[in-house]
Amino acid sequence: MTERLDPAGDAGAEMKNRLRADLREAMKGGRASEAALIRVLLAAIDNAEAPPLDGSRKAADQHRFRDGSAEVERLSLSEAAVRAILAAEVLERETAAAEMMHLNKADRAEALRAEALLARRYME
Repeated sequence: MTERLDPAGDAGAEMKNRLRADLREAMKGGRASEAALIRVLLAAIDNAEAPPLDGSRKAADQHRFRDGSAEVERLSLSEAAVRAILAAEVLERETAAAEMMHLNKADRAEALRAEALLARRYME
């Protein structure tokens, strides 16, 4: 699902560009809840792009002192990987909405369903 690819074929980078553009519009439009959800989606994609650590060393030991940079190349995500990330975010909200209904918190359940619907539009 994830591999190192050229940026032109990186579905994760393309989705993040789309999300960032929508984030700017949501912020300009004063849609705080939409902006918050978009930030969560951006973070989920960023987390998926993080390369795995070498299991034999701690995160702080990955680079030598003064080696010039602690940056590592991000993983490129396929379209299927991006869709799976978004689907997980949608499922998380739908599951939480069902739990909120079970707890008689209809307002919160409705807000979570609205977030799921908003996140689902990025899967198209």
